[in-house]
Amino acid sequence: MTTDIGIDLGTYKTVIFSSSKIVFEAPSFVTVDNETWEPVYYGEKARQTLGRTPDSLVCVTPIERGKISDYDLAENMLKVYMEDAFGSRILRPRIMATLPPGLTELQHHSLANAIEASGGRNVFVFESPLAVAYGLDLDFSKPHGYLIIDIGAGTTDIAVISMGGIAACNSFPVASFDFDNQLIKYVRSEYNIEIGNLTAESIKKQIGTVVERPVEIAMVAKGRNVFTGLPESFEITSSEVYYALKETAASICDGVRKVLSEAEPDLVADIKKDGFYLTGGGSKIYGMNALLSEYLGTEAITVEEPEYSVVKGAANALRNSESLKNVNYQLRSIKELEIS
Repeated sequence: MTTDIGIDLGTYKTVIFSSSKIVFEAPSFVTVDNETWEPVYYGEKARQTLGRTPDSLVCVTPIERGKISDYDLAENMLKVYMEDAFGSRILRPRIMATLPPGLTELQHHSLANAIEASGGRNVFVFESPLAVAYGLDLDFSKPHGYLIIDIGAGTTDIAVISMGGIAACNSFPVASFDFDNQLIKYVRSEYNIEIGNLTAESIKKQIGTVVERPVEIAMVAKGRNVFTGLPESFEITSSEVYYALKETAASICDGVRKVLSEAEPDLVADIKKDGFYLTGGGSKIYGMNALLSEYLGTEAITVEEPEYSVVKGAANALRNSESLKNVNYQLRSIKELEIS
């Protein structure tokens, strides 16, 4: 059978959308043999090995900051995920994949080629902010400015869109992973304890905040004492987490400011009036919508299941591909990039 598929090949997670639902999602991690570089584990099983492998194995991410860093591993990972999602039931699917704005033609084709090799036959690539706009059913064919802020794991993709295209954009390499890294640094500095990425992620999800919480909360975590090498527990509060994360959050705010400074004044005026759209898994951290709303002086419009906004929009754009020809969109991502 022929089907339409949307793929969000992210730094942290790969999501596949088809038939109006999420049909597959798994971490974009691969555990490989350190000598041969042959894959051993994929997905969640690979993610669980992060920081826990022997010298003979290493856990890697084929996608770094929204770009393919290891083509062969990315291709193999996609093959496994497509087979897990569809088995042998799929024939010549049309696939719309997303990538950060502002990448080169070569990077566009690199993604398309990797997906073709994984089983796709008609592959298109689409910049993620435009996918979000399609997913939200925004009529951006008109001369009106919309601001999309998509906070992912490896990048924060920011774009002002109008009249069917991107008026100003950038993909900043500051995002959710950087919150984790700042927590790792803070705990080492304040407690002399080393924690891994999985522990940092757990702290971020449970008590993470980019604004001061009205009620203090805390949690107990575990790590390794840097002096004794022994396991040790510690308690960390939401105020401490806010202190650790506020610099990274400020960098995201500054990234938005830089994009707006490149947009036409009338488009910025539209955004001031109507607000901006906040999506991506990183947008779910406590206080992010309030922080950006206060910084920009306009309303933050949050969406249901923001971590799936991009992939749902990609599939929606593919189902309504004729509408792509009805807008004045001349960027390279919507040229006919069909791979046959």
